[in-house]
Amino acid sequence: MKKTHIIGLIVIAIAVAILVSTGTEASTYVDFSVAENMAKAGDNDQVHVVGKLKKDASGNIQDLVYNPVLDANHLEFMLIDNNGREQKVIYNAPKPQDMGRAEQMVIIGNMDGNVFKCEKILLKCPSKYQDGKVEFKEAKPEKQS
Repeated sequence: MKKTHIIGLIVIAIAVAILVSTGTEASTYVDFSVAENMAKAGDNDQVHVVGKLKKDASGNIQDLVYNPVLDANHLEFMLIDNNGREQKVIYNAPKPQDMGRAEQMVIIGNMDGNVFKCEKILLKCPSKYQDGKVEFKEAKPEKQS
């Protein structure tokens, strides 16, 4: 093999290693039990937890603490992960619009004691497609002066 081929293979191998290491996201999908065990072990990496809001029979969110008059950047709620574990979540940002309509949500953060400190919330809202029909809203052009 020529020297240039060997150097080329080494460069390709390094590029593949870099792509693989950066392509796997640092944060992973876990449940609250795994997040708690990670925190107890001293691992403070952020994780993704998928779950549903705790709601009553009429669809109202239970255990929601949010008072924008006192502090618009403090939200507390209970989330039930895919294994059925309920966990108190604290989110220090404004309450996301349509949070109550979300079918599922992904919270990103880590456990801090007996609460999950959330840094980001991703909502999965109900589909806008009903009975195979697409809902369209007419956009009217602005009048030019």
